[in-house]
Amino acid sequence: MDGPVRPRLASLSDFQFGVVATETIEDALLHLAQQNEQAVQEAAGRRGGFRETRIVEFVFLLSEQWCLEKSVSYLAVEILERFMVKQVENICRQATVQWRENKKTESHNWRALKEKLFNKFILRLVSCVQLASKISFHYKIISNITVLNFLQALGYLYTKEELLESELDVLKSLNFQINLPTPLAYVEMLLEVLGYNGCLVPVTQLHATCLTLLDLVYLLHEPIYDSLLRTSVENSTPNQLQGEKFISVKEDFMLLAAGIIAASAFIQNHECWSQVMGHLQSITGIALASIAEFSYAILTHSVGANTPRRQQPVPPHLAARPLRAAASSNT
Repeated sequence: MDGPVRPRLASLSDFQFGVVATETIEDALLHLAQQNEQAVQEAAGRRGGFRETRIVEFVFLLSEQWCLEKSVSYLAVEILERFMVKQVENICRQATVQWRENKKTESHNWRALKEKLFNKFILRLVSCVQLASKISFHYKIISNITVLNFLQALGYLYTKEELLESELDVLKSLNFQINLPTPLAYVEMLLEVLGYNGCLVPVTQLHATCLTLLDLVYLLHEPIYDSLLRTSVENSTPNQLQGEKFISVKEDFMLLAAGIIAASAFIQNHECWSQVMGHLQSITGIALASIAEFSYAILTHSVGANTPRRQQPVPPHLAARPLRAAASSNT
C-alpha cells in the first residue's frame, strides 16, 4: 500500500528526560493518577474487550506503514476499544428492547445488528487510526486519499463522505472525547520521576525496553492478563464473576506502567530491580506485590522462566525526596 512522504521521526536517542521543571512533573503525575482512578472506576460496568491480538497487530502494522509514531498506534487501539465497547453495549440495549416488544424477532434483529457492526469494522478501525493521527498534530495527519486507497486495496469501496461519516460516528459515540491517556504516557511520566529520584538504571535505556514490552503487552493482552487473574484468585479456572471484577485491572494504566518499568529494569540490570521496585511503590502507592506480580507476568511471556521470584523481598526505596502521586484505586 502507498503511504505519505513524512519527515524523519524522532529516534530513541532524541528522547530526553530531566528537562521539565519538578513542579510541572508533580502536577502532570497527579493529573494522570486522577485520570487513572476515574478510568478504573468507570471500567467496572464494561462488557467485553477489543484489544485482541489480531486487531492490535493490524493497527500496529498499519501505523508502521503510514509512518506514525508509537503513541499514535496506542491511542488508536484505545479509541477503537472504547468505541467498540460502546457499540456492543448499544446493540445489547437495542436487542433487549426489541425482544421485549416482539420476542419472535429477537434472533433476526440480533443477527442484523451484529452483521452491521461486523461489516463496518475495518472502516471503523481505520477511522480510529486516522483520528489518532489528527490528535498528534505535530506530525502530518493521514489524508482521506491515503485511507481510501488503503481500503480500496482491501476490496472496500468507500467514498470520502462515508469516510467522514465514519469518523463522525466514532466521535459522537465517544462524546468527542478521544484525546485519551495511553499506557505510554504513564510509562514516560514514571520514568521522568524515576530519573529525578535517582534511579540507578538510566531511564533512557529503560525507555527503549519499555516500548518493546508495551508492544508485547498489547499483542499478548489476553494471555498476560489471564495469568494475572489466575494468580490473583489463586485458581487456574476463574469463574465469570471473578473475570468481570477483574476488568477494572485491565484499565489500570498506572499499574501497567509500573509493571512494564519493573520488568524493563530486570532485563536491563536485575541487580537494581529491587531499588526500582521501591521507587515505583513510593511514587504510585501501588503495593509491591502487585507490581511484582505484573512484572513477573510480563517477563514470563517475554523472556521465559528466568524471572524475579514473586516472593523476593523488596527493600524500601533509596530516594530522599521522591515525587509521589498515589491514587486510592492503586493501593
